[in-house]
Amino acid sequence: MKTINVQMSETEYRTLGISKDIFSFSEIVNLIERQIARRALRRSVELAEKNGLSSMSMNEIDAEINAIR
Repeated sequence: MKTINVQMSETEYRTLGISKDIFSFSEIVNLIERQIARRALRRSVELAEKNGLSSMSMNEIDAEINAIR
């Protein structure tokens, strides 16, 4: 097994929710993937709010989908 050292800022450390100093590669990949997913979700919510989609009812959403089909 190989060992690598990774340096990150305190902000990145807190943002990833890291609670220990030693990780397996799969654990750190999982933490980073979750952070990327959180950012994508936040961006999706921002875009939905900006474009008025967040206030649509399910019936309005269904109508839009059916209109495009």
